[in-house]
Amino acid sequence: MRPISRRQALLLGGLGAAGTVAGGAGLIWSLSSPAARPSGGSLVQPEELRSAAGQLQVRLEAAPAQVQLGGRQAMALGYNGSVPGPTLRIRPGDTLKISLVNSLSQPTNLHVHGLHVSPENNGDNVFIAVGPGSSFDYEYHLPGNHPPGLYWYHPHHHGMVADQVFAGLFGAIIVEDPEPIEASAERVLVVSDTTVDPAGNISAVSAMDRMAGREGDLLLVNGQTNPEFSAAPGQRERWRIVNACVARYLRLRLDGQKMQLLGADSGRFEKPLDVDELLLTPGNRADLLVTAAAGDSVLQASRYNRGSMAGMTGSGAGQGTEETTLATFRVSGESTASPLAIPAQPAPADLRQSAVAAHRQIILTAGMGMGAGGMMPFTINGKQFDEARTDTTAAAGTVEEWSLVNTSPMDHPFHLHVWPMQVLGDNAQAGSSPDWRDVVNVPANGQVKVRIAFADFRGRSAYHCHILDHEDLGMMGAIEVR
Repeated sequence: MRPISRRQALLLGGLGAAGTVAGGAGLIWSLSSPAARPSGGSLVQPEELRSAAGQLQVRLEAAPAQVQLGGRQAMALGYNGSVPGPTLRIRPGDTLKISLVNSLSQPTNLHVHGLHVSPENNGDNVFIAVGPGSSFDYEYHLPGNHPPGLYWYHPHHHGMVADQVFAGLFGAIIVEDPEPIEASAERVLVVSDTTVDPAGNISAVSAMDRMAGREGDLLLVNGQTNPEFSAAPGQRERWRIVNACVARYLRLRLDGQKMQLLGADSGRFEKPLDVDELLLTPGNRADLLVTAAAGDSVLQASRYNRGSMAGMTGSGAGQGTEETTLATFRVSGESTASPLAIPAQPAPADLRQSAVAAHRQIILTAGMGMGAGGMMPFTINGKQFDEARTDTTAAAGTVEEWSLVNTSPMDHPFHLHVWPMQVLGDNAQAGSSPDWRDVVNVPANGQVKVRIAFADFRGRSAYHCHILDHEDLGMMGAIEVR
C-alpha cells in the first residue's frame, strides 16, 4: 500500500492523519487474521424509510435484539430490531418526526449527527434524557437549503454513548440531492466494530479500553463481515459510507476501481474529486461514486497510529499494520454505456473573507494521573463536562474562528453539533475549495483552525471528541448561541 499523501489525508478527517493502531486478539475472528473470517454472503441493505409530501414520521424503538453480527447470533442493541437501524431518506425543507421508544434498562436519547437543525426543545437536543420504559417525540425541520449528503443518528446520553453505539444503536440519514445523480446502484455501507463474547453477548470493556478508546474485534459492514456485491464494467455506483465505530480510524482503498468523492460529512464539492485513498475518523462519512472496472476488488481498511498515553494498553493503544477486507466488489459481464455527466453542484459557502466576531481556543487534554473511578481525566479547556454549565456563548448571526488545540499524544476527532465547520490551514490557500466538516481530526500535539457561521438557529448544544469513550469520560463542552 502506498503511503497516504497529505492531500488525501485532508479529504476525510480534517487536517492531520493518524497512524496505525492494533486491536486486541479477537475472541471470534481476529482482525489480524482476516483470512479466518468467513464471508458474510451478499451485502444486505438496511431498511429504508422515505419522506412523502414533505414529511417523514418514524418510530424507533431502542431495545435488546437477537441479531446476526459477523455471521453468528449475538444479543445486541438495535433500533427496531436491526443493526444498523433503518436508513431515513429525507429532502431539504422536510420535517422529520421520530418517536423514540426506550425499551432499554438505562436512559438514552437521540442525536441526528451532522443535520443543520434546531437544538432547542424537541429538536436535536442532546440534554434530554429518555428513561427506561419511556418515549420522546423528536421533531426536526430542515431548512430549504439544507446541504444534501450523508448523515447518521445515534444515542447521546452522556456517560452511556460509547456502550450504546458499540452495542448496535446507529443508523444512516440521507438528505436527497435536488437534482439526482445517475448511478446504477446506491449502497449504504455503515462500518462499525464490536466484540462478542463466546456466549453471544456484547463484551464489556475495561477502564484501560475506555481511556484508549475501544476498538472491537469484529469489523462489520451493515453487521456483516466481508459481504459481496457485484456490477458490470462501466457501471457507476454510489456508495455512502459511515464510520460508526466508537474509536477506530479507517483508511479506505478500493484498488483497481475508479473512486470519485462527491462530498465529506455535511460538505459537498462543486466537482467530484478523484481519490485512491480516504481517511475516515469516527463519525466521518464519505459520499463516493465508483465506476466499475472488470475484476474482483476489495474495499480495504487499514488503521493508523492515533497515539496513546505513556504506559497505556488496551484495544485501541497498539500500533499494528494489518489490513482488513471490509467488502468484496465483483465486476464482470458485458460493458455498459458511460453514465451521464454529474450535475454541477452549487459553490460551497466560503468564510475565509468574512468578518470574525470572536477568536477562541479549544484545548483538548488527556490528563496525567487518575480521576474519579480510576479513570484518566479527559477535558476541554481544563474542565470535564458538566451539563449544568455552559462553556461557550456565541452571538447568533456571527462568524467565529476557533483554534482546536490538542495537547495530548493521542489524536482527537472534534465534533460540533448543529453548525458545520470550515477547515482552514492548508485548505485555505488561494483558489482551493472550501472544506466543510462536522468532524475534524486534531492530531496529537497539533492544532487545526476552523471557522463557524452561527446561522439559522439559536439554542444550547454541544461539542466534543468523537472517540465516544473520551466524550463519556468528560471531553465535551456545552455551547449556547443567543
